[in-house]
Amino acid sequence: MPAEIIAIGTELLLGEIQDTNTRMIARALRTIGLDLYRSTIVGDNLERISAALRESLGRADAVLTCGGLGPTIDDPTRAAVSAAIDRPLEFHEELWSQIQERFARFGRRPSENNRRQAYLPRGAIALENRVGTAPAFYVQVDSAILISLPGVPAELEVLLAETVLPLLKSKLQLQDVIEARIVRTAGMPESVIDDHIQDLERLTNPTVGILAHPGQIDIRIAAKAPTIELALSAIGPVADAVRLRLGPAVFGTDEDTLETVTLSAVAARGWRLATLERGTDGALAARLAASGGPWVAGKVVPGDRARPTEEEITRWIHESGAAACLVVDMERAGPVANVVVRFLHPEGTRQWRGSYGGPQAYSSTWAVTAALDFVRRRLA
Repeated sequence: MPAEIIAIGTELLLGEIQDTNTRMIARALRTIGLDLYRSTIVGDNLERISAALRESLGRADAVLTCGGLGPTIDDPTRAAVSAAIDRPLEFHEELWSQIQERFARFGRRPSENNRRQAYLPRGAIALENRVGTAPAFYVQVDSAILISLPGVPAELEVLLAETVLPLLKSKLQLQDVIEARIVRTAGMPESVIDDHIQDLERLTNPTVGILAHPGQIDIRIAAKAPTIELALSAIGPVADAVRLRLGPAVFGTDEDTLETVTLSAVAARGWRLATLERGTDGALAARLAASGGPWVAGKVVPGDRARPTEEEITRWIHESGAAACLVVDMERAGPVANVVVRFLHPEGTRQWRGSYGGPQAYSSTWAVTAALDFVRRRLA
């Protein structure tokens, strides 16, 4: 049974705020085994929202909207739903009383324009919003269910957990769950990974997809089953196959990060790690600072400064009190970023050179990822 999400708000289209609600709804739908086929963003325009609703209702068993349920003129969701399903708006006296009571609990009085929130399309059922003032509602449209939710994330989260998910499970008679696991890799290009696992990407349940980041590739494996345990048992053999085929490129799963895995390997040697970076705008120190562990100090050198000499590196290791030092030296030459990575530690010194020709905005991220992966592999 497919579902679709329509996020409503001109501020989303203008890039003024990020659409986090679609992600929240998508992750919630996954827990009840409801397949999300499409998500759409539409501005605060009644005609365009109505058109999007009609399209979605023609394809999906469940359509969820978020946003546009406030009391002002530029909150057109109720009117758009009314137009899309060709049912007039009707005033609900009991809903208006609930709105007034909620305002009273917050020590406020509703203004006259709040009365707009007591109008619902004919046949719609109100869903109580116990943490806000904008009522949500749902309406059955032939075999599909349309649910309109407020755009305030805190209100949306409560409504999803307490009301919407049980409603969808009941109305659509959903029995399954969808679970997903991530296998994380570094140091192997996306095209090479695809060449190794393309047969797995053709599976229908579990499904396998590739998510690319600068220097890092994630492989998502998702399965639908009647229980979490059955879904995980379906994911397991596929995840094992991915690990086997990609070998040393795999550094972790799910919540693992390259920096925590690398620092764990350093800690296992009993070393304290210092870093020295040039031309990366402190990207390495920023990632390690959030991870803690054996990282003790980081030194950042601007890109227009000369490359650190061996003497400067040795002096920095002594000053920091570290046993090991990771040096990342990046220079941009036109569209290409060249990086030299050196890893100095009690067992010796290793060096790696690489070049990056992608978007320059990602060059620091790529360089740091490559450096951490270099250390991880040396200590494996």
